Amino acid sequence: MIRATIALLALAVAAPLAAAPAKLPRVDIKTDKGDIIVELEVKKAPITANNFLKYVDGKKLDGTKFYRAARAKGDPKMGFVQGGIQHSIFRSFPPIAHEPTSKTGLKHLAGTISMARMEPGTAMGDFFIMVSPAPGMDAKGKELGYAAFGRVVKGMDVVKAILAAKTIANAGTGSMKGQYIEKPVKILSARRVP
Repeated sequence: MIRATIALLALAVAAPLAAAPAKLPRVDIKTDKGDIIVELEVKKAPITANNFLKYVDGKKLDGTKFYRAARAKGDPKMGFVQGGIQHSIFRSFPPIAHEPTSKTGLKHLAGTISMARMEPGTAMGDFFIMVSPAPGMDAKGKELGYAAFGRVVKGMDVVKAILAAKTIANAGTGSMKGQYIEKPVKILSARRVP
């Protein structure tokens, strides 16, 4: 009995301790409609997630807005909302390399946060949050899609309220026509959750 106990203790001491998985960083986006907490995939999408954290740590998102409600045709409860710096040169950092979903393994599902951009490699400080799945935004073949980098863990009710906001029918052009929010939702602050 004593030998068995000693053997078990020796095995326990010799076995490497299993490292606890590192927690993914979270950011609390405080808006004038409520808080949205996002969890960022810094391991799967390091360039994109760390770029977002750079804007958060630099307080570059404070005082910006959610300015776009892109509702799906035929179902106004589906779509995405967009916010951020609106390409302000005073708030922007240099554009980042594109991380397609084919590389990261992430998908544009309900609650996904992703980077807004013109062409791949032009993303800076504008982002969008999905209210419904949009597989067409994922990379497929030669189409590089958008760079998903995290998910909402709290506050989807706020995201849905932003999507439902009244938009200006004649504002914007192309795919953004009629999607600008009449009274944009203020982003009061964006901070890491301790």
